[in-house]
Amino acid sequence: MPVITDFQGFMGHGLVCPPGKAKIEYSVADEPGLFVECRASASATPTWYLRQKNDKGTNAYTRLGTVRDVSLTQARKLVKQHKAEHLLAVKSKTSPKVAPAEMTLDAFVAHHFAPHAVATIRSAKKYDQLHRIYASPRFGHLPLSQITRRDAQAFHNELLTQRDLSPATADHVIKYLRRALNMAVQWDYLEKNPLKSFELAMVDNQVENYLDDVQMLRLLGVLRSDKNRPVCLILMMLISTGARLNEILTAMWKNVNGNTLKVDAIRSKSKRSRSIPLNDSAMWVLGQLESRGKSEYLFPSPVFAKDGKDLPFTNITRARVRLFKLAGVSIRAHDLRHGFASMLVSGGRSLYEVQQILGHSDPKVTMRYAHLSSKTLQAAANAASVIVPKQVHPSNDASNMESVAVPVSQAA
Repeated sequence: MPVITDFQGFMGHGLVCPPGKAKIEYSVADEPGLFVECRASASATPTWYLRQKNDKGTNAYTRLGTVRDVSLTQARKLVKQHKAEHLLAVKSKTSPKVAPAEMTLDAFVAHHFAPHAVATIRSAKKYDQLHRIYASPRFGHLPLSQITRRDAQAFHNELLTQRDLSPATADHVIKYLRRALNMAVQWDYLEKNPLKSFELAMVDNQVENYLDDVQMLRLLGVLRSDKNRPVCLILMMLISTGARLNEILTAMWKNVNGNTLKVDAIRSKSKRSRSIPLNDSAMWVLGQLESRGKSEYLFPSPVFAKDGKDLPFTNITRARVRLFKLAGVSIRAHDLRHGFASMLVSGGRSLYEVQQILGHSDPKVTMRYAHLSSKTLQAAANAASVIVPKQVHPSNDASNMESVAVPVSQAA
């Protein structure tokens, strides 16, 4: 077979079958397998072909088209396409087929669930941690079909007893596995989820600390006088708004509009934008900030980026712990949010109003403050309590008990 180096030029005059031959093949020098077949028949048009080895080791030919319909450039593109398809077909025949349910948990998570979680699930980083530390060492090497409910129950019991994890953390591990296997079912990698309706420990681990009036006054006294003004003002902003810590740390001046602070969706826990109403206390804090007109952030970090731009605060833990210790209170930064909610409820605001101000997407989250509302109602009911015993004698005779109308405070 003649090999042509300048095939583009050769096509203009050389694509003919020599006298005495029925056909001839002209091969393209820099494109292995690609050639033009020319026949002696006057009605025959030179035609492109691709020659490749099949799985049996013999030559297989693919017709690409005539030179009238397919240019050299187009023929090269078709060659690349057919070679890629051929290579894929060979690999699929030579590599053993694995049933979807025989895919290991580690492989499923790495190639399917983890990319999905990163794109759509807010807890993706937490899921990655739960998988690496807990799920993978126990179940990572097992095919999906071999993860049983019995083994998961034994694993859950081990987390609770031998590893001394809190019931909430042990439940989180199982919830992660259950969610991953749910997706395996949805994507047809598994017929059914063995962890469906799995019985969890379901221990209420919500921690809500509230400062009483004396503690709040001590804390505010420290925050007004301490030299670390940025962190003090951050904490006072939390007390005044009930916002989440990250919402305040990353707050920007462009989002302050009058007496509201907009939280962009990218910085919101619910991934939806919301507006925080700024009361008189919050407006006072804004008035104390020196960053207005100097930084895009309300609370710029003392550490700058490499390019010299401002950065927001990322962590105030050490300073916060010191300030709380000075005030003699043992709380978390998030407890200031609970404290703000308690003040709203104690002030007679409805749980719906609390939900809107705090930005809860689910009203069930706001219901944790329902007991505060009941206390407020109890106090209101006590204001109308006027029948109390004035004096009780040892005798059981009802005539020995006199009742008078007195205020509850005096009765106490």
